[in-house]
Amino acid sequence: MAMKASLQLRVGTQLTMTPQLQQAIGLLQLSTLDLRQEIQQALEANPMLELEEDFGEQAVGEAADDDWADEIPAELSVDSDWSDTFQDAGGSGEGPDFERQAAGQSLQGHLAWQLAMSGLEERETRIAESLIDAVNADGYLDQSLDELRDGLRAQGLDGLTHREVEGVLLRLQQFEPTGVLARDLRECLLLQLAALPDDTPLLPQARRLVRQFLEALAGDDRRLLKRRLGLDDATLDRVIALIRGLDPRPGSAFSSGDSDYVIPDLIARHTARGWQVELNPEAMPRLRIQPDYAALIKRADKSQDNQFLKDHLQEARWLIKSLSSRNDTLLRVGREVMTRQLDFLERGEEAMKPLILADVAQAVEMHESTISRVTTQKFIHTPRGVFELKYFFSSQVGGGEDAHSSTAIRARIRKLIQDEPPRKPLSDSRLVALLGEEGIEVARRTVAKYREAMQIPSSSQRKRLR
Repeated sequence: MAMKASLQLRVGTQLTMTPQLQQAIGLLQLSTLDLRQEIQQALEANPMLELEEDFGEQAVGEAADDDWADEIPAELSVDSDWSDTFQDAGGSGEGPDFERQAAGQSLQGHLAWQLAMSGLEERETRIAESLIDAVNADGYLDQSLDELRDGLRAQGLDGLTHREVEGVLLRLQQFEPTGVLARDLRECLLLQLAALPDDTPLLPQARRLVRQFLEALAGDDRRLLKRRLGLDDATLDRVIALIRGLDPRPGSAFSSGDSDYVIPDLIARHTARGWQVELNPEAMPRLRIQPDYAALIKRADKSQDNQFLKDHLQEARWLIKSLSSRNDTLLRVGREVMTRQLDFLERGEEAMKPLILADVAQAVEMHESTISRVTTQKFIHTPRGVFELKYFFSSQVGGGEDAHSSTAIRARIRKLIQDEPPRKPLSDSRLVALLGEEGIEVARRTVAKYREAMQIPSSSQRKRLR
């Protein structure tokens, strides 16, 4: 039976990642300190920008009416799945380099936070924690799965198989930064290619090259690559460019320690109208269009100098709009997070509610990856101290009306131990019973894990220390 060829037209929508939108999303990922550096560089490079004493977007609308200017939308969305910005991952390309940055945060800490939000069962969580501990500074898995399996068996995970460990690994490989927890360069690149939209040009050829001919690419054997892939020189160049735009060291953007200096992006304060969350007006320099240069552009000539000013004016307007979008998104997400954690503001850690990325993403109608960007290395000043926004996310223990956040349970355990009789420290079993009396049902193993995570010795050790 002969197959009849046909041409079909499919209609769909896809986010076009312009350099301006890449810039806006890149700014959203930066900490306040990193953002200040980017703004300072822009001020030094662009004569159309200057500092403005008043907070917020300034002098943008006036220039927008000129018929020579490219249209800037009233609202610039910075919400996207991480793959939309993938071309930025390697930090390549022209213009400002808004690469992924995680100053002051360790890779293991970032992965552990995502793990806490993933909802894995206890057995899977123990496997995942072991895998995360084995990640090196570049984001690769340093130990074989068999070695990890044997170590976990020795720690009491009976019957653990290679396939079970690999199953958890595959789930963790979906974490950000994409390509993390790969076992070699080939797997790292394939993970990143797999995250790209299916209609990315030459994606199948790029996957095949990485899967089968990575050594030939490393040796620059173009002749073999053209023959085996059936490509001409121009097409092969595009395939290679796609691969070289990937990040071979996805963990390198993270540091090994914590930042000593924090500038709060948001402020939570109690007023006569209740709790209010606002942008911190001292968090970043404020920008506006330089009015004298802007006035010069109103000349109608097409001189090279005038075109130079027009180009810089357009760049300045996009930067100011991107900063405005960053502030709007940060404020929107911050208000939603704190609305859900009002009990924390009123009563502290013990009143923390369970909260995951999906909860906030659904409420503000954004991607979970956007919420992850917004809450990482963004801080809020509250009457109870300064906290990173992602601190307010906590996995759920229990179900239904009896659900409690892991953060609240940790706080309650710490309080019980602080108040325990000095000569008769509370055992983990006794802590379980006391928590149960308060309606918090938790396993003894979980109490032990939380206690150890807070670096609190066991009851016998505490007794000796006293």
